[in-house]
Amino acid sequence: MDKLIIESLKEKLPVVPGINGKEEYFNSAVLVLLMLINEEYHFVFQKRAAMIRQAGEICFPGGKFDPDQDASFRETAIRETTEELGVPSEKIRMIGTLDTVFSNMGATVDAFLAILEVDSLDDLRISPDEVERIFTIPVSYFENTEPETYRVNIVVQPSYINEDGEEVVIFPVEELGLPERYTRPWGNVMSKIYVYRVVEVTIWGITARLIRDVIAKIKSL
Repeated sequence: MDKLIIESLKEKLPVVPGINGKEEYFNSAVLVLLMLINEEYHFVFQKRAAMIRQAGEICFPGGKFDPDQDASFRETAIRETTEELGVPSEKIRMIGTLDTVFSNMGATVDAFLAILEVDSLDDLRISPDEVERIFTIPVSYFENTEPETYRVNIVVQPSYINEDGEEVVIFPVEELGLPERYTRPWGNVMSKIYVYRVVEVTIWGITARLIRDVIAKIKSL
């Protein structure tokens, strides 16, 4: 490899590092929505409808990145929010970008902080196919409440047993000439899960992680 190739390669390197292999995962975007109620900011949450993925869970509005519709993850977050909450995009005031969340379950979530500029939740026309209900919780609650922290064990499985009781090898360790230890499950990575218990609901996982991130930023001001 000569010097000209090195110089050409330099031009290909990103100014801001991305996530290697991001396109291999389920890529989504959400809006962490704030709403001013009685002179106090609240987070706006939704409970997912019973017939969709992750039914019944509490989350922020958002969804899967669609390259046919969205030029960016920011556009995904806004589009999904307008569809789910029935709010025009001009009622959403973007504040900025939050850190991308990378899930051990094979998903990435690009998150954005925004303010919902409506007088009341009654002004929204939620999509019943996607949203069961919407509600708010004061930001101050989370400022004064630390999340519970749990750890789950993430293990790599090089094979699995199918419904017929047969072993299906999905990573051919022996054929690849890799060490024998990889024929058995490996990894044993302990992954943190954050949980907020609120009256009648439990907020956990990526949603709780995003809340924790925003609260940490507020407390650092």
